[in-house]
Amino acid sequence: MTFYRHAVIDGLKIFYREAGDPSRPALLLLHGFPASSFMYRHLLDSLADHFHLIAPDYPGFGYSDAPTPAEYEYTFDRLADTINKFTEHLGLARYGLYMQDFGGPVGFRLASGHPERVSFQVVQNANAYEEGLPDSFWAPVRALWANPSPANLARIRQAAMSDEALAWNYTHGVADAERVSPDSWVLQRALLARPGNKEAMLALLYDYGSNLGQYPKWQAYFREHQPPTLVVWGKNDVIFPESGAHPYKRDLQKLDFNILDTGHFALDDQGDVVAAHVLRFTQKLFA
Repeated sequence: MTFYRHAVIDGLKIFYREAGDPSRPALLLLHGFPASSFMYRHLLDSLADHFHLIAPDYPGFGYSDAPTPAEYEYTFDRLADTINKFTEHLGLARYGLYMQDFGGPVGFRLASGHPERVSFQVVQNANAYEEGLPDSFWAPVRALWANPSPANLARIRQAAMSDEALAWNYTHGVADAERVSPDSWVLQRALLARPGNKEAMLALLYDYGSNLGQYPKWQAYFREHQPPTLVVWGKNDVIFPESGAHPYKRDLQKLDFNILDTGHFALDDQGDVVAAHVLRFTQKLFA
C-alpha cells in the first residue's frame, strides 16, 4: 500500500509517497520535468515488497507547496538542499537513488555531497555528460542560458509547457501511444495553471545550464566512489537521447547497462520492464 504524506521543510509542505517496509533497503525516487512523484505510482506498487520507497515532489511540483519565484529560489542547488533536508527529516541515513530527467541534477548533488549515504543508483534518462545535450534539441535552451531575454523565455515557455508539449513529453518515442495514459499530462497541465508556476518552471529551465559546470564533479564522484549503477534508458528519447547513456561506461565499473525501446518517460510505457531490471539488479546487491 502507498501512503500519501507531507513533511515540513524550511516552512514548506513537501508531499511524498511512501510504500514498503521501513526495515528494507530505502530507495529515494526523484522525478523529472514537468512531472511529479505521480510518475512513480506503478513502480511503487511493483517494488513495495522489496524496498522502503520514498518519492517526494519538489517545491513547485506535484502536491508540494508551490511558492512563487519571489518566495523560493528555483535553482537546482536549492532543490537539492530542500530534498537533502527532507531525507534528514525522515532519518534516511542510507538509500538508493532513482533519478529521471531533473532527478539527475538533484540526485547527483545529493550523492556527490554525501557519497556515504548512497547504496546504489538507478539512472533513467538522467544526464551527467555533455554528450547527452545535443544541439538538435538543446540549441534553443542554450540560447536561453546565454540570454534570458523575454523572447527566449517566451519561446521556451511555449516549447516546454504548451498543452501539446506536455502530451508529447510522454508519447514521443513509444511504440504505441495508446498504451500511455493521458492522466500524467492532464495533471501537469492543471498544476502548471497555478499562479506563478510556469514562471517557476522557466527559472529552473534557465538554471539547468548550471548543471553543466557540475558534470566534472559528478563524474569524479562516479570514479572515486563507484556506486553500483543500473542504467535503464529510453533510446528514442529526443530530450535526453541515447548518446547521454553511454558515457557512464567511462567512469562506472559496477554498471548494469540497459537500452530500452521507448521514449523519455519509460515508466509510462515499459514500467514492468524497468521494475524487473531494478529487482534483478538489486537482488545481487542485497543477496
